[in-house]
Amino acid sequence: MELGRAGLAWTAALLLAALGAQAAAGDFNPYRVLGVGRSSSQADIKKAYKRLAREWHPDKNKDPGAEDKFIQISKAYEILSNEEKRANFDRYGDAGESQSYSQHQHRQFHHFHEGFYFDESFFHFPFNSERRDTSDEKYLLHFSHYVNEIVPDSFKKPYLIKITSDWCFSCIHIEPVWKEVAQELEALGVGIGVVHAGYERRLAHHLGAHSTPSILGLINGKITFFHNAVIRENLRQFVENLLPANLVEKITDKNYIPFLSNWKKENKPHVLLFDHMPAVPLLYKLTAFAYRDYLSLGYVYVGLRGTEELSSQYNINVYTPTMMIFKEHIDRPADVVQARDMKKQLIDDFLSQNKFLMAARLTNQRLFQELCPVKKSHRQRKHCVVLLTGEGDKFAEAYEAFLTFAVANTKDTLKFVHIYNDRQPEFANTLLMDEEKYRGKSAVVILERRNNAGKIAYKTLEEAWQGSKEDNFILLDLLDQLRTDPGLLSSETVLADLNDELAPMFLIRWLYSMLDYISDCWDSLFHSNWREMMPLLSLLFSALFILFGTVIVQAFSDSSDTRDSPPSEKEETAAKTEKNDASFSKESNSRIPKKGFVEVTELTDINYNSNLVRLRPGHMNVVLILSNSTKTILLQKFALEVYTFTGSSSLHFSFLSLDKHREWLEYLLEFAQDAAPIPNQYDKHFLERDYTGYVLALNGHKKYFCLFKPHRSGDEGGTLGSCEDYESSLHMEARGKSSCSPGSRSIKNKLHKLSFWMERLLEGSLQRFYIPSWPALD
Repeated sequence: MELGRAGLAWTAALLLAALGAQAAAGDFNPYRVLGVGRSSSQADIKKAYKRLAREWHPDKNKDPGAEDKFIQISKAYEILSNEEKRANFDRYGDAGESQSYSQHQHRQFHHFHEGFYFDESFFHFPFNSERRDTSDEKYLLHFSHYVNEIVPDSFKKPYLIKITSDWCFSCIHIEPVWKEVAQELEALGVGIGVVHAGYERRLAHHLGAHSTPSILGLINGKITFFHNAVIRENLRQFVENLLPANLVEKITDKNYIPFLSNWKKENKPHVLLFDHMPAVPLLYKLTAFAYRDYLSLGYVYVGLRGTEELSSQYNINVYTPTMMIFKEHIDRPADVVQARDMKKQLIDDFLSQNKFLMAARLTNQRLFQELCPVKKSHRQRKHCVVLLTGEGDKFAEAYEAFLTFAVANTKDTLKFVHIYNDRQPEFANTLLMDEEKYRGKSAVVILERRNNAGKIAYKTLEEAWQGSKEDNFILLDLLDQLRTDPGLLSSETVLADLNDELAPMFLIRWLYSMLDYISDCWDSLFHSNWREMMPLLSLLFSALFILFGTVIVQAFSDSSDTRDSPPSEKEETAAKTEKNDASFSKESNSRIPKKGFVEVTELTDINYNSNLVRLRPGHMNVVLILSNSTKTILLQKFALEVYTFTGSSSLHFSFLSLDKHREWLEYLLEFAQDAAPIPNQYDKHFLERDYTGYVLALNGHKKYFCLFKPHRSGDEGGTLGSCEDYESSLHMEARGKSSCSPGSRSIKNKLHKLSFWMERLLEGSLQRFYIPSWPALD
């Protein structure tokens, strides 16, 4: 009994110790250990680490806990100095090192559960990392490795990537198929990658993988998910579908001559692949994708009727796969390789040695840099012999002679190229210096690139290149001298980058991009899961909601306008029959602005107090001065000028009849003597003074007003002119005292530039005239 109790006590003690150790590991906070905040910079973290490391180093600090403290400081700095580990700790409270810690604890307390009957193997699930297949370890990807290496490399070969995690039953189920296919495709040239979603959450989220297992393809930086059953045939077909179409052209007796003759247009060697497989093997498609910038590949199915002439002409063994490469001469191959088992390494070695023509044309800067690399040392000098020529039959003889010379003298340290002067004029003019003796002729230049900035050393042949025997001897002699005397290249200059002659037009590039985008959308629509479709669905429903809301608002606004239109017509009809407006004719009333357009009320003794004297603070009443004869015209013009300001709730619009309230206006204008001098009331023309077209902005609360004076023809400053209104001019003309004719001005022009005055009113930049109190409006 006592032994049983002792055993239980020891068991409980060990459990508490294990839990305490795990709790201590879970409470580890690197910020607290170093004494820095979460927003601290790397400089602050490094400074704190150095200070604490000097203080707690075991060689200097004799405290018994100094060693443990120093280990914690080092571990904290290791986490915070690594941006990825720091981000993981900030987001999940774990720096990604829990696995090693748990393994250490497992080894420390392994004796505790060794005496039990079962462990993980009891369930036959290989979740323990020590028991699982480790074939995926060499394919594991990290975020920085994926971004910096895998994505750029995907432009040379496709990648097949698996997303996996711990405690994933489906991941265990597909492991045998995945292992077999990964080994097979890797031998063909496909890149293989594995992402552990538990340790690489950032990369898994970047790839768009929301569940495990997930398989995706990566090519040209574009991600495509695999959605079929995980079997060998489906995975191979998936990789084949990732590749662009028409990478390898089918060749027969009818089209092999046009295919091989395209070397001059495409500026590439052409390769013929002879095999007895009806369909193009995946190995050849992957090879064509990897070398698509350098070579054009054609496939000949030797068992097909219509290829007998082709096979006999080049003496092909129909039972052995054969690869032929053609350069400038299509009647004979430049190189041949045959093998019963055509391996990727053999193909790569063969094609890498024949990537360029014997005398390739420089069509872009990348090709120039590959054919003529920069000198790295005096032992690694590489020279380029450049033929500067033109297009057409006139230069054909010189080019053929140069090509024959290049075939006979090409070496690893010597490359032959040619260039068209009219397509690369800046390059040609820099080397030939626009000399007359080379104009309309071919020239040969020997050059050596000194750096990537365009600096070169060169020498130009003294005479134009004709391709004669004498020219060949001169060029050969110069090349022999160059082996022993590098100083022969005495001239130096800086070349600008070459134009890209084969680049497609902008419209074609845009069309290709649009087709790729439509293809991506179509594929996502039918193959993406709901989680991947959420952004697209959200955008679609948002657009539909906005469109639906716009239609509803427009419908309600139209119905409200329809309801508001009849009262407006009734008010116009009532205004026509009003007795007080006897001067309004039916024709003029039809042109008065509608109430819904601009609401302008007459300022009378009835509404004087409410519209002016007791006007709310911050509000202003803009009052137009008019007469019965000018009422209709001025109101129309006034409405047009102030319409854009009707949205302000602090502005009210009124008009004042000059015939009824002239004395009130005269009293108000006495406080603006500088702006509008008032004549003496004993003046015989006092009652004939014209104030129509004046506009007053009245602030009833602060007791001030701003004044707008009508624009007069011939008076750009807006001051009062010498001529009076139309009635006064007629009256004065009858007495022979006026020189102004009625046609010299228009009543509408009196409110010219009123809108600018309104803008200054809202800005507060107008002059203000204060009065002690508002006079009564009789």
